[in-house]
Amino acid sequence: MSTTPDPKALRWVSSTFSAGEGQCVEWAPEHAADTGEFLVRDSKDPNGPNLNLTAEGFASLVAVAKSHG
Repeated sequence: MSTTPDPKALRWVSSTFSAGEGQCVEWAPEHAADTGEFLVRDSKDPNGPNLNLTAEGFASLVAVAKSHG
């Protein structure tokens, strides 16, 4: 298990499934590629908590977003 870096130091990308009404989920793709840890956050609260997901957990989150899109 690795230590989660300072979220401010990461590049965050908005989800393509995010609504244009401020309901936005962001993730840190380079961190995921480097570590296998998928960090996810609410764009409205960038200093708030992050979810730390496995690849399987992230895939499940994406599947849920697609099914409700």
